[in-house]
Amino acid sequence: MPNQHSLSVESVSAKKRVDAFLAAEVEEISRSQWKTLIEKGLVQLNGAACKPNTKLKAGDTISWTIPDRAPLTAIPEDIPLQILYEDDTLIVLNKPPGMVVHPAVGNPSGTLLHGLLFHDPVFLTLERAGIVHRLDKDTSGVMVVAKSEKAIAELQRQFKARETEKEYLALVWGEPPMSGRIETLLGRHPVHRKKQAVLKEGGREAISNFQCLEQFAVCALLQVKIETGRTHQIRVHMAHIRHPIVGDTVYGRSKKNRLPMEPERQMLHAKKLAFTHPESGKRLSFEAPLFDDMSSLLDALRSE
Repeated sequence: MPNQHSLSVESVSAKKRVDAFLAAEVEEISRSQWKTLIEKGLVQLNGAACKPNTKLKAGDTISWTIPDRAPLTAIPEDIPLQILYEDDTLIVLNKPPGMVVHPAVGNPSGTLLHGLLFHDPVFLTLERAGIVHRLDKDTSGVMVVAKSEKAIAELQRQFKARETEKEYLALVWGEPPMSGRIETLLGRHPVHRKKQAVLKEGGREAISNFQCLEQFAVCALLQVKIETGRTHQIRVHMAHIRHPIVGDTVYGRSKKNRLPMEPERQMLHAKKLAFTHPESGKRLSFEAPLFDDMSSLLDALRSE
């Protein structure tokens, strides 16, 4: 991806802080990282230096420069990876539940990134070890990771342009409609800052399409295809239509002793991912098998 970037501010983002706007628009860079880039003079507003808390106006132009990437300093760890496909350009994995994708406060080791660094030294030379998208810690399923700067740029472009196909399996409470389309604005919760929420204004477009595959006594299995990839999108959308994901302690609700077995995480699995190979141009599609916890719960529900 080229180091020079720019964005125009639309009226819906007027009065937002520069750092908050950029963190929402470029999700792979955190707000604290944007603050550092701004303070280093690497972000300009209408061609001039600005501060992280500078308020935006409609029509403003923000430009920024990403500095040359330094090699990763994380220590490789011998963590087993469930590989679905691999070549010289990319690797496709089935991420297990409980695994954090990137190191962060509270999870300094044992992440997918650490496992990638051990698997192939090429990941040491790439920003974020070539990780171009993410899944929540307790969401399992298929992920693609790039092995070169070119592949990173092309895969990021495909995700942003909505050229990828993303399909999930979600076990939700209640009896949802047989199918539906959820189209909302999604952004940070105005009170609980670690949560995402459906907003009336100021959020980013989020679109989820679902179809009911199986209806059980107190819950249902949905196929969910997402057109956008916002943080916690499916979890928030399912809660929004009053059918939160089973086992989701953040957006769901407690329902003890209603299931044949109690899940220890949200029952959400990224089943399928399709994209175009960055080098060959061939369309690829991968499906990740369910992990034992979700598979066993579904088997138990079917046998009731």
